[in-house]
Amino acid sequence: MTTKLKLIFMTYHEQILLAPFGLFIGAIVGAMDALFGRVLLFLTDVRVLHPLLLIPFLPLAGVIIAFFYKRYGGASSRGMDLVFAVGHGEEEVIPLRLVPFVISGTWLTHLFGGSAGREGVAVQIGATLSHWLGKRLPVKNASSIFLVTGMAAGFSGLFGTPIAATLFALEVLVAGSLKYRALLPAFTAAYAASSTAQLLGLEKFSFPLTSTLALTPATWGKLILLGFLFGIIGGGFAWCLKKAKNIAKSVLPQAIIRIFVMGIALSILLLLFYQGRYSGLGTNLITSSFSSQEIKPWDWFLKFILTIITLSAGFQGGEVTPLFAIGASLGVILAGLLNLPPALVAALGYASVFGSASNTLLAPIMIGAEVFGFQNLPYFFIVCSISYVFNMNKSIYAKQRKSTNF
Repeated sequence: MTTKLKLIFMTYHEQILLAPFGLFIGAIVGAMDALFGRVLLFLTDVRVLHPLLLIPFLPLAGVIIAFFYKRYGGASSRGMDLVFAVGHGEEEVIPLRLVPFVISGTWLTHLFGGSAGREGVAVQIGATLSHWLGKRLPVKNASSIFLVTGMAAGFSGLFGTPIAATLFALEVLVAGSLKYRALLPAFTAAYAASSTAQLLGLEKFSFPLTSTLALTPATWGKLILLGFLFGIIGGGFAWCLKKAKNIAKSVLPQAIIRIFVMGIALSILLLLFYQGRYSGLGTNLITSSFSSQEIKPWDWFLKFILTIITLSAGFQGGEVTPLFAIGASLGVILAGLLNLPPALVAALGYASVFGSASNTLLAPIMIGAEVFGFQNLPYFFIVCSISYVFNMNKSIYAKQRKSTNF
C-alpha cells in the first residue's frame, strides 16, 4: 500500500472511530449550552424589568469579573485567543476552569447591562471539554480534531444550526482553509448538541421568509451593493474592536481599573440611550427587525459602538449575536432606501455582517438557510460572498490565521 493510500485509510478510520465520540461530546455540550443559555435569558428578563436598578452597577460587576480572573483565572483569561492558540498548536492545554469563569462572567455582564453576545462562551465550553477528552484518547491528532468538534457542538447547541456550526468550526481557525479531518465528528457533535439543547428547553430562533425576489439585473445590482455595505460594516466592526482593545489596554493597563472606569462610562451611555435598549444580546433589535416594530436609523450604529466598548473594557460574552442585531437592524434601514422587502434584507444583514466580521464564508450562508429557509439560499450566497470579499480580510478573532493557498 502506498503512503498516500495509507494516509487516506487512516483518515477514514479516524473519522469513523471518532464520530460516536462526537455524539457523546455533543450531548454534554448541548446540555451545558442549555443551562448557560436558559439562565442567560432569565437574567436578561430580570434586567429588562429593572434597568435603572441594575445597569448602574455594571462597573462593580466588571471589577468582580476582572478580580477573579486575575486572581484565579490563569490562562483561562485569554478566552477565545487561547482556544485559537491551541488550535494552531501554539499551546497544549485549555484549563477546565475556563468553563465556570467564562459562564459566570457572561452572566454578570448581561445581568448588569453590558452589550455582548454569547457564542464565544458556547464555543469555549465546547472546545474546552472536547479538547480535554481528545487528549485522553489513544488516537493520533485526537485533541486537535476534538477541539474543532467541540467548537461545532458549542455553536450548534446555542443557535440550533448544526450545518452552519459544523462549517463555522471547520473554517474559522484558518480563513480560506477547512479542517476536513474533523468533519464527521464535528457533524455528529453539532447535531447531538442542537437536539440536546432544544430537548432541554433552549429554543432556536427561526423566521421563515415569505418575500422573494426575481434575480433581474436590477436585483443583482442591489444585492451586490448590500453585500458590499454589509462587508464594510462587519470588517469595520472587527477592525474597530481590535483598535479599541489596544487603546484601552494602552491607556488603562490595569485590568481592574480599566473595566471599572470604562464600565462607568458604559453604564451612563446605556442608560442615556433609551434606558438599556442596547444592553445585552440585541435580541430586542432582532425581534423588532422581523416583526415590523420600530427600528431607529441609528440602532445598528449604537449597538455597534456600545458592543465594542463593552468587549474592549474586558466584559465577557461574545460578538456574534450583537452582530446579528447590527446586521438585521441595518438591513431594515437599507431595505427602505433600496425599495426591497425589509424582512429579507434584515435576514441578509443578519447573516452577512456576522460572516464578514468573523471572516467566514460558508457558515453565514448556511446560517441564513437554517434560520430563514433554504429556499432563500441564492440570496444568502450572493450577499455573503460579496461581503466576504469586501470585509478587508479582518476578523473579530485576533488569532485567526489566513490561508496562503489560493
